[in-house]
Amino acid sequence: MKTTLQPGIAGRKTLEVDAARCIAFMGPENAVYATPHMVSDAEYAIRDFLLQHLDAGEDTVGTRVVIDHLAATPVGMAVTFEYRVLAVDGRKVRCAFTVHDAVEKCGEGEHVRFVVDVEKTRQRLAKKRSSPPGAPPLQS
Repeated sequence: MKTTLQPGIAGRKTLEVDAARCIAFMGPENAVYATPHMVSDAEYAIRDFLLQHLDAGEDTVGTRVVIDHLAATPVGMAVTFEYRVLAVDGRKVRCAFTVHDAVEKCGEGEHVRFVVDVEKTRQRLAKKRSSPPGAPPLQS
């Protein structure tokens, strides 16, 4: 991690709520931003922001999301995510975020990510894939 990864750093990202990000079960006239997509968009926006504060070979993985979806945003409207780092505890990074459309705040929450070494993660997953079914858990 770079020394720039500190509490207080902040960023923002704007994207359009397209049909793929919307619920479809109430018909096209009621197509609005789906909560699972808001969660995913928050995770990716924060991950992309944190990358500039990491060393080569590092990335982050999400471990926790707490979200309140406060208002419906119709298909075709833009939303802006604003996020800031609240705390850095070793490899654990805790962030707060809000989501606004052109009319109102439509979401807010907290997201925790862990900084990982990409190669070590690849090796650990390869070992896990090669474990026989029913084998005892791997030791860290």
